[in-house]
Amino acid sequence: MTTADTLDGIGESATLARIFPRLPASSLQLLGPGDDCAVVAAPDGRFVVTTDMMIHGPDFRLAWSSPHDLGWKAAASNLADVAAMGAVPTALVVAIAAPATSPVSLLEGISDGLRDGLAALAPGCGVVGGDLSVSNTLTITVTAFGDLEGRAPVRRSGARIGDVIAVAGVLGMAAAGLRLLFADAVVGGEPDATAAAILRARHPALISAQLAPTPPIFAGRIAALAGATAMLDLSDGLALDARRMARASGVSINLDSGAVGSRAALDGGEDHSLLAAFGAEAPLPAEFRRIGVVQAADPGHGPGVLVDGQPYDALGGWDPYAGWNGETG
Repeated sequence: MTTADTLDGIGESATLARIFPRLPASSLQLLGPGDDCAVVAAPDGRFVVTTDMMIHGPDFRLAWSSPHDLGWKAAASNLADVAAMGAVPTALVVAIAAPATSPVSLLEGISDGLRDGLAALAPGCGVVGGDLSVSNTLTITVTAFGDLEGRAPVRRSGARIGDVIAVAGVLGMAAAGLRLLFADAVVGGEPDATAAAILRARHPALISAQLAPTPPIFAGRIAALAGATAMLDLSDGLALDARRMARASGVSINLDSGAVGSRAALDGGEDHSLLAAFGAEAPLPAEFRRIGVVQAADPGHGPGVLVDGQPYDALGGWDPYAGWNGETG
């Protein structure tokens, strides 16, 4: 690899000139990259905004994830947060810090993953700007914006006693894929690219659910239109995120183990599916399946999660500060 192929060899301006043509424009973009800020229309007069970081080590391993995977997952994880508010994703701003000796093809691959992820999950949403910097650790930061289309945002604090709890998307697959990677794609104590490729060929659905998830972004808008009272993105695991909804709403959420399917589905993270509460009298959107009910908080136990009527206090799910040992989660 020559210096003409690395970030320090060609510099920021030439790198951006190679990246921008690969990225999609937003359908609401009034002014795109090139000035100090982009300008994006906000037809509703309000917009939702969220940001998320992906860092080599705790969040991904280059031996397992291709650059395309990284771009796709960076888009998917942020789009799911926008969808969880009942909004329609409109634009992303992407900042990447990478070692100076990284090949430019790394950033081109990430850009291609962003482009393809947006096209598949949120057509019309585009990348309107961002930043490049240098770091010993590859870091991808995405800020996502969404249009509420005149609706109130669907918050996690609106679940009411008697509401149905439902999920759109899969449960537990991303965590199962991660377990497989740690079990069978580590050689000599280090993540191994060849072993990961073999594993992905054998278990494409599970490994892709972890490395390049496909959350049902469109279902967020559908849930909002159907009158969802509360919603959130299942990024950290069903039990952990349902507990957040329960505590924010001052209720208990009683999950049906038969509908959930498995302990792995309860505790696994990074599915980026959508958990929502709907009024018991309202028809459930076809994209959602019932997995529980909202009930009054137990006076002795307080707001929280029950499984088949019993308090569920297991510490599953993903918390970046809870006992992190250098493994991705």
